[in-house]
Amino acid sequence: MSSWYFITNVCGENLSALPPLPRHRPEQLGSYKMLWPELLEVTPTSIAYMCLGGFIVAFSMLSLLAREKLYVNEVVIGTAFGVFMGPYFAGIFNPRDWGHHSSTITLEVMRIVLATGLFAIGVELPKSYMARHAKSLLAMVVPTMAIGWVVVAGLLRALFPGLSFISCLAISACLTPTDPIICAAIVGGKFARKHVPLNLRHIISAESAANDGLAYPFLTLAIYLTVDQSKSEAIAHWIVIGWLYQVFMGVLIGALAGWGFSSLMKFSHSKGFIDRESYVAQYLALAVFITGLVKSLGSDDLLAAFAAGSAISWDGDFNVHTEGEIFASVIDLLLNCACFIYIGAWIPFNEFTIPELGISPWRLIVLAIGILFLRRIPAILMLYKFIPEISSWKEALFCGHFGPMGVGAVFISTLAIHKLGEPHVALETQRDVLTRSLEPIVAFVVLASIIIHGLSIPFFNLGRNVSRTVSIQVTATATSVRSRHLAPEWLHHINRYVVGTQPANNTPEMTVVPPDDVENNAVKADKMSAIPSLESLSKTYSGQAGPSSPRAVNVSTEELMVPNLMVNDSELFRRRPTSANSEIYAQSNTSTMKDEVPSNDAGEFVEIDVAVPPKSVHFPETRSE
Repeated sequence: MSSWYFITNVCGENLSALPPLPRHRPEQLGSYKMLWPELLEVTPTSIAYMCLGGFIVAFSMLSLLAREKLYVNEVVIGTAFGVFMGPYFAGIFNPRDWGHHSSTITLEVMRIVLATGLFAIGVELPKSYMARHAKSLLAMVVPTMAIGWVVVAGLLRALFPGLSFISCLAISACLTPTDPIICAAIVGGKFARKHVPLNLRHIISAESAANDGLAYPFLTLAIYLTVDQSKSEAIAHWIVIGWLYQVFMGVLIGALAGWGFSSLMKFSHSKGFIDRESYVAQYLALAVFITGLVKSLGSDDLLAAFAAGSAISWDGDFNVHTEGEIFASVIDLLLNCACFIYIGAWIPFNEFTIPELGISPWRLIVLAIGILFLRRIPAILMLYKFIPEISSWKEALFCGHFGPMGVGAVFISTLAIHKLGEPHVALETQRDVLTRSLEPIVAFVVLASIIIHGLSIPFFNLGRNVSRTVSIQVTATATSVRSRHLAPEWLHHINRYVVGTQPANNTPEMTVVPPDDVENNAVKADKMSAIPSLESLSKTYSGQAGPSSPRAVNVSTEELMVPNLMVNDSELFRRRPTSANSEIYAQSNTSTMKDEVPSNDAGEFVEIDVAVPPKSVHFPETRSE
């Protein structure tokens, strides 16, 4: 039986015996359509997951182009994505729709990201760094923060007359610390690794981590002066609670916890109880644990996280076990992307204009420009001579410029609002005015800082490329003018020497074939045959040394064309022949280019001095030139 017969008859009969498929009536299809919306579960949480995961996938596809070519990191791109997905543009993701707990969620998201970043900075610093550079950090952190705190408060007082000076100090305390997350993303990039000295990168990272935790005393002083009944009570609370309990106790708990965990991990490793993967997991686990512990005690959890990271890697043992692992970098990328997407969607664009508080866009723009130029740059320029890691005013200017505001400013401002409480609708007291003004002012300055500091490296790189292009064009133009001769300009003045030896004392006798016009950079056409060819790749020795026959030595042009060599005219040796006896004499500020050739059968050597006029030497900047 053929296969065709089987298909057409046997299968056909069996299929025809099957009952027909049911056909749904239109009213039944309508009931299915009614069930479809009930199956969907579109919640703010699911939308947040989609935004975060989708952005990280898209950014990862172009991460090499963004970071290594365009020098734009996840901070700028993540914030831009959050702004676009936020309530004022696409309206897809809005952190303020999460009910009355939205401010608490904002505070805790910023806390975890900051604590993890500070712990990582402490771990990645060289061993015993805080002890060896304590003087520099003390001179860089405390005076710079104090000066910037007062200066920014003065700017706020001048631009917003409705705020008292104490309220301006509270807002300024939120803008004083340098954000360690943005600093780590900028200083750890390819451009910084290539152009910024290592000691400067370390001091910027350590300073950003230290002053982020030291923002607590500046904030608590202003809050105690606002909330307490008397100034003496406020000062007492500030010293006892703000400094002793929060700052010093937080640092002590963090350092002891870090040292204890370090000793425990060494013991566990010596017994073979811990593996390499568990060492790497401590980046996240210890940071979260210490943050929760110190927060429960009411101390400074950010400084505790940084102190714990520094204590764990104090002897460098922790770094040895985690060297080469990328887990910490992956965690940093995930947390940074999530945090700055959140900040972009959190920024309250509708509050940048509040007439009853005197808040307007032009005032905020002037404030951002003033903070950019006056918050850190003058203080660093005055103090850099006391900081050995900063060797020049240019490096001081660089350190002063890179003081971005981001996650730390959002965290401190949200913490201040929690401590001050909800304001009254009528804005009855200065406390209500401060609480109402904190968020829009800090949010605008953070947005401006992310844009300016995040795009500084791309603009620096663009300026370098434009300057290099202009320099190459100028050099190419000058070279094309000189190329009308048969040889480069510097080649016109290479003297050709004839070297001989005396039979008595083997002292070399040097005679000079003078050029036609050395000073005016001119060579006659009939003398060009004496100039060696540019294609010559080695020395050409003619004649044979001996007691009676001098030997002529032609030095090829390749002996003098040395790429990528910086030559100072004052260091070159210049010799001129005299009209009487062709003797060589040296002028001041001289040096020689020497070569050695055998002079006789005994194997003795004669030293040759090749004189090169300084004005006629041109060393190309690159090999292509």
